[in-house]
Amino acid sequence: MTLSTLRAEWTKFRTVRAWLFAAAAAAILLVLFGLIGASGSKGSSGSGGGAAPIGPDGESVNDRFYFVHQPLAKDGSLTVRVTTFTGRSLLSGGPSAAATPQPWAKAGVIIKDGTTPGSAYAAVMLTGGHGVRMQYNYTEDVAGPADASWLRLTRTGDTITGDASSDGTMWTLVGTARLPGLPDTVECGLFVASPFYEQFEQHLGGIMSNADPTVATATFDSLDVQGVPSGGTWNGLEVGADPPGQSTGGFDASGGRYTVSGSGNIAPVVPGPERSIERTLVGAFIAMTVLVVVAVLFITTEYRRGLIRSTLTANPKRNDVLAAKATVIAAVTFVVGLIGAAVALPLTSRIMRDNGISLAQVSSATEVRVVVGTAALLAMTAVFGLALGTILRRSVVAIAATLVLTVLPYLFTVSGVLPVAAATWVLRVSPAAAFAVQQGLRAYPQVDQAYTPAFGFYPLAPWAGFAVLCAWTAVALGVAAYLLRRRDI
Repeated sequence: MTLSTLRAEWTKFRTVRAWLFAAAAAAILLVLFGLIGASGSKGSSGSGGGAAPIGPDGESVNDRFYFVHQPLAKDGSLTVRVTTFTGRSLLSGGPSAAATPQPWAKAGVIIKDGTTPGSAYAAVMLTGGHGVRMQYNYTEDVAGPADASWLRLTRTGDTITGDASSDGTMWTLVGTARLPGLPDTVECGLFVASPFYEQFEQHLGGIMSNADPTVATATFDSLDVQGVPSGGTWNGLEVGADPPGQSTGGFDASGGRYTVSGSGNIAPVVPGPERSIERTLVGAFIAMTVLVVVAVLFITTEYRRGLIRSTLTANPKRNDVLAAKATVIAAVTFVVGLIGAAVALPLTSRIMRDNGISLAQVSSATEVRVVVGTAALLAMTAVFGLALGTILRRSVVAIAATLVLTVLPYLFTVSGVLPVAAATWVLRVSPAAAFAVQQGLRAYPQVDQAYTPAFGFYPLAPWAGFAVLCAWTAVALGVAAYLLRRRDI
């Protein structure tokens, strides 16, 4: 592709005012539809009418558990054995009514920067179905041995070390956490938490979920604490009780044994799709439609008016012409998408917050990826439309084919029309896989959730999904180049 060919195709594009106006309109529509959707949305953050606590890294978190605690001055350690661990439903006859604790129910030892929900912590614990784990600051989770019942947590300055043992003699390192800024005096002790037992079912055209509150009870003995004040007493508190003062847990100490019951969870919040950052960019679908129309017309207009003969006479290298058209349309649509997404995301987010909808917190890098990814998604879809326009040479047919292959699979998968297995397969192999580049939600293995397209999660990583669309576009361009060479116009 020569510079003169590229300049000629750019000149063609910019001299058609309708295409320039349509490209500008696409950016405006991307912003406008996002603002309209945000303005009509109402909601409230968190659960129980209150905002979710914010963790040390700025994410929304769950932080409710029963805490048997006392102050730990600077360095020290806690060692304990978990002798029994059971669970039950808080609803009569609930689905988790058996004595087996919920798989992510937790019982263990914890060191925490006070009792304020959302404060920094590190804990080593026995879980209901995932063995021993060390978790800290809500998002971090490290697996330990599956058969250990002895737990130890050691603080040295800002460093917390978790160990586990099956006999109290031979210890295995589970993990190490560094909690910068941890004060000299923190709270330490025993804890129990038991999250909701949740069931998710997806049927044709709909999604059903059932949440069953649970409580877990653990018995501890052989408690050994180093670093607490001499003569200190253990106090019981349900951290994060909602409303404050209302507790579903408690503890009893007798003969060196501690029986602790608790509900809740210590983990990141995994919100639904209604709180994902991609909701701010719903106008991208309208912008995509407009830009696909422009991209297809960029080639099919020449066929309809017979100008393609003049173009190929002026430049007999037909593949150079196609490459130049693809470059021009990709550049234009990328810039349009970048401007539109960069304006829509912050404006729409602010309106949604003002309306009581707190979007899931994401990093600046994720915001940049969503904005740039949306622009790349629009650009690659436009090039895909250009390739199909070259192959089909009919405007309406090429536009319909492009949108059917990209937008329709996405709508079928995220709306719950398709079963989970089919939806996952479609979003792995179809051009709609590229919508993963807009995903703002993060899946956490330590949080039970239906990580499916209907709940805002994609089977492929963001740029891996985008690569699927790139592959489709590359194949379409290859076929288009072949037919352009072989056809007698």
